[in-house]
Amino acid sequence: MSEREKELVGLLAEECKDMRDVQALLKSLFQGTIQAMLEGEMDEHLGYEKHSNQGDRSGNSRNGYGKKTVKSEYGELEISVPRDRNGSFEPQVIEKRQTKTEDLESRVIGMYAKGMSNRDIEDHLRDIYGVEASASLISRITDKVMPQVAEWQARGLDAVYPIVFLDGIVFKVRKDGRVINKCVYSVLGINLEGKKEILGIWMSENESASFWTTVCNELKNRGVKDILIACRDNLSGFSEAISTVFPRTEQQLCVIHQIRNSTKFVPYKDLKAVMADLKKVYGAPTLEDAEYQLEHFREVWGTKYPQILKSWDANWAELSTYFKYPQEVRRLIYTTNAVEGFHRMLRKFTKTKSVYPTDDSIRKSIYLSIQEITKKWTMPVRDWGVIMGQLMMFFPDRLDIRQIG
Repeated sequence: MSEREKELVGLLAEECKDMRDVQALLKSLFQGTIQAMLEGEMDEHLGYEKHSNQGDRSGNSRNGYGKKTVKSEYGELEISVPRDRNGSFEPQVIEKRQTKTEDLESRVIGMYAKGMSNRDIEDHLRDIYGVEASASLISRITDKVMPQVAEWQARGLDAVYPIVFLDGIVFKVRKDGRVINKCVYSVLGINLEGKKEILGIWMSENESASFWTTVCNELKNRGVKDILIACRDNLSGFSEAISTVFPRTEQQLCVIHQIRNSTKFVPYKDLKAVMADLKKVYGAPTLEDAEYQLEHFREVWGTKYPQILKSWDANWAELSTYFKYPQEVRRLIYTTNAVEGFHRMLRKFTKTKSVYPTDDSIRKSIYLSIQEITKKWTMPVRDWGVIMGQLMMFFPDRLDIRQIG
């Protein structure tokens, strides 16, 4: 218990005779804290403290108070909300038109969701609101979202997802006194309306067929009956797993990942020429032309870079899936850019947290970040109407026009 907490407990013990006195005093303290936080926000907004001469000729100043009654867990509170002459002050602790107080926990979780570290939140609460909240307290507060994480991960899903993307992102986490890498695998689906949706996240130190079979079975148990096309990096064991659980799903390997892997060990002097010849393969208009260009690549580079041909030959069946489709579908499925873009956004929200203490700390951070990121996922992907029409031609028995509406 901190010194401030001890002082508060001592105050309660001295002033209170029964629980009604405790509730009354807590209400008074809570009301005073809210009031102080509003004053702190106004100081921050104006750039100077109350009664300071720094406000002279600043262009804006305090302009009295507005009365507001809000409901809290301690009953109704009469709050005096400070106003400024320009009318530009937007209080955060009690927002305009807000009739119920959001407790400190909601504020902490909101800041955590936006990527602030525990220490940053601690400093922010102290500097702006004058509230002391230790890093351990903040951690305990944010832990309260774990039931929501579990509920979200187990929620029901749509019966059909035309396209699903899979990829992983690595985080550092402490385990047994050392820092290790943990990969978090995201499954991003495009639903029948063409909107992106994170179907779930799974964590593992190693990829395997059994791991991916578990993931696929979880999706099935949550209501997914069919996936038309699964787009992925070369995830170990995934091909066998999805063929077992969703045997009619077509698989498309990410061509961009394949190109990066192919050119990883090509020296600079050959890189431009190798890239140009590979582009003739993956950019071919038809499968027949792509296979012809692959043989041409073999003649030119097969002796010098046999490892490139070995990889393309081994993965050709799943690299070439997209050639059967029109350009709009090709553009969407030949790369896992959709889920990689999500991971880039995720990294922005989590960049302040270099090492996580536990697996659950990773889960709650990602979950809260997802809630922020997906707020903007309100529109369908580009050319979805055209893409859906084309998919209905290729999968007439698996897409019901009544489902699409």
